[in-house]
Amino acid sequence: QVQLVESGGGLVQAGGSLRLSCAASGLTFGSYFMGWYRQAPGKERELVATITSGGSTYYADSVKGRFTISRDNAKNTVYLQMNSLKPEDTAVYYCAGRRVLDTKFTTWGQGTQVTVSS
Repeated sequence: QVQLVESGGGLVQAGGSLRLSCAASGLTFGSYFMGWYRQAPGKERELVATITSGGSTYYADSVKGRFTISRDNAKNTVYLQMNSLKPEDTAVYYCAGRRVLDTKFTTWGQGTQVTVSS
């Protein structure tokens, strides 16, 4: 059974930090393209960051310089380190994965809530 399970969300003050984790099972994690999305209330889901199997990364402009995506293939886990958090970062954060040859993310986690207070 393919599964992604996020953890690490919570309530933090503006300027603070959180690290999200996403543990994968049931898939060949090392060959998967992974990403983090978020969805704020009343807004569409947006891409936050991605990381290839080789470790190349992409960031949305809104988080560039503040967030860092990384992966540990030995632990089947992808991380999102979030620093200098802002109230506008408040959202449910989702981990997603796809095989290299797929064009869309096919596997999603259940989401973890991040709330940044001002």
